[in-house]
Amino acid sequence: MTYSSSQRRALIVKNDFSPFGNKVIEAGYANREQMQQAIAESRKSGKPLTELLESVTGKQLTPDLLRQYKNQQLFELKILYGVESLDPQVNETKTAQVGNLINTLIPVDACRRFRLLPLAKNDTQPPSVVVAMVEPDNLDAQDTLNRILRPKGFSLQRIVITQEDFQQILSKYLDEQVEKQKQVDLEKSVDVKSELENLDLQDAPDDVDADLGAAVQDAGAAPVIGLVNKILVKALQEKVSDIHIEPQEESLRIRFRKDGVLRQAFEPLPKQIVPAVTARFKIISDLDIAERRMPQDGRIRRMFEGRKVDFRVSTLPSRYGEKVVLRILDNSSTQLGLDKLISDPESLQIVRDMASRPFGLLLVTGPTGSGKSTTLYSVLAERNDPGVNISTAEDPIEYSLPGITQVQVIREKGMDFASILRSFLRQDPDVILVGETRDKETAKTAIEAALTGHLVLTTLHTNDAAGAIARLDEMGVEPFMVSGALLGVVAQRLMRRVCSGCKIAYTPTSAELARFGLTSSQDVAITLYKANTLQPEQIQQARSAGQLCQNCSGVGYKGRCGVYEVMRITERLQTLITEGAPTERIKEVAVEEGMITLLAYSLNLVRQGNTTLEEVERVTFTDSGLEAELKAKRKTALECRVCSAQLQQEWLDCPYCMTSRFQE
Repeated sequence: MTYSSSQRRALIVKNDFSPFGNKVIEAGYANREQMQQAIAESRKSGKPLTELLESVTGKQLTPDLLRQYKNQQLFELKILYGVESLDPQVNETKTAQVGNLINTLIPVDACRRFRLLPLAKNDTQPPSVVVAMVEPDNLDAQDTLNRILRPKGFSLQRIVITQEDFQQILSKYLDEQVEKQKQVDLEKSVDVKSELENLDLQDAPDDVDADLGAAVQDAGAAPVIGLVNKILVKALQEKVSDIHIEPQEESLRIRFRKDGVLRQAFEPLPKQIVPAVTARFKIISDLDIAERRMPQDGRIRRMFEGRKVDFRVSTLPSRYGEKVVLRILDNSSTQLGLDKLISDPESLQIVRDMASRPFGLLLVTGPTGSGKSTTLYSVLAERNDPGVNISTAEDPIEYSLPGITQVQVIREKGMDFASILRSFLRQDPDVILVGETRDKETAKTAIEAALTGHLVLTTLHTNDAAGAIARLDEMGVEPFMVSGALLGVVAQRLMRRVCSGCKIAYTPTSAELARFGLTSSQDVAITLYKANTLQPEQIQQARSAGQLCQNCSGVGYKGRCGVYEVMRITERLQTLITEGAPTERIKEVAVEEGMITLLAYSLNLVRQGNTTLEEVERVTFTDSGLEAELKAKRKTALECRVCSAQLQQEWLDCPYCMTSRFQE
């Protein structure tokens, strides 16, 4: 039997509450009167029932209730219109695919007017296009779609979608179009070739307080000024972390580092402009342009899109001229918070426990650019309270936090980390941050402060958490002081996050798993992901065909995630540190005590679909690290607690000391 729209609507109208309404009342979220009031207001105003329920009760709906409401909506729509329904949370909707169909098949104006979205092409006979519609029975919409699709050999396949889901997907597409247009405008405004035509290779005057956004549009600026400004603007627009200006034998190469990986930013520039570009960077960094034989360090501050951005500048004489490297310090793009950085709940809780202690030393280790400062400032942000006195010594000051005292290191005037730290101790601090510990004096002063009632946070350059102990020993700090002051060590890295829009699912082979210390029996059913990384010529082809991923632009990765190794100092580790045990033994015991290594943490991120095995190999995988981890795991499983004899796992009693207390 075929029903009209009015008849189908009548089928879903009930005298009693809907399953969702009954669930809300059973859960104690609302009573019958509040439910009736919300339903009546929803029918009268057309507002979502969930929104009115929250208004009536003054409480937010739980995720379970929201899910129940969504399921009911989709079920009712399916009955109402007699077509299948779309739930984007269950059936993944790729915005890139939707965008490609809007750009090439069904115009966005039609999507907005009739509240519909093209989802996919089906290889049926004849071929069809799946279109999600808020009102699938809209005859005008059906006529319009048929006029568009039939001349191109497609039939129409309708499904129904909720208004909220339609608006969310369309808004995401429109946002991506805006970002894409910004990128197009950027490419036009940052065309460095035009700046090279009339370049006279003479030094230009300085303009320290310039706004880069306005400066890059200044057609009257000297060519060298325009060229340098456009390099800085493009770097800020693309959110890179470093700019490398590198003289080569026949050209000038400019590279950007984004998400930890260097890539070429422009085509090679003529070798003749090297002196002019280098001089310009040195002028705006307040460096000596006449000094070309010694390295120099400087700083640039500029306004960009209403915010202040700092560049740390380093020059280095090389064979073909001075290399200039700029580190971009743009803290407006960084979100502080340990829960935003550390994804493992157990590691997060350990770090928070150590950071809440009233005194002691907390070390954060890792190479340059691994996010140590962000981690430390996230700790400070959680401790920042009117009742806590926080002081920091930094070089340079990378973040600005209200309510704390921040001091800039000025070595030329004798204000180094050690001297500033000694001054802090006379001002009754509760928490002290030392930007970097490089020498014995700073290390000993920090440990003495930690032993005398202050929580001290600082950084070291080591490969892992256990290596921090050996590094302090190299600085000449006595082991008993380290074991008495140290709360724990957090080692970290940054790993690229695989693009969620174009990542490729696959099942790893046993050989791939074995390389990382995994076995097929444990992980045979898991699904891992590879990055869909395109070569430059493939990117151009995909862009021309409208098939380029809008999220990562063919790179395969978007953003970064942190990898953490948290070593909390236990009694066993204190004893080993005091005895001067080797780093391998300290790491082995730390793993036995529950420490998740950098390798294990990164492999967990791979299992969760956040990154790839290729990134693990690039960032955290080492044969020595894997060997130490496997050794610790084997020992935990197969060593007698009494006599330390190596056991077979199936044995119930140790044959050497005749006890059953073996490691399980």
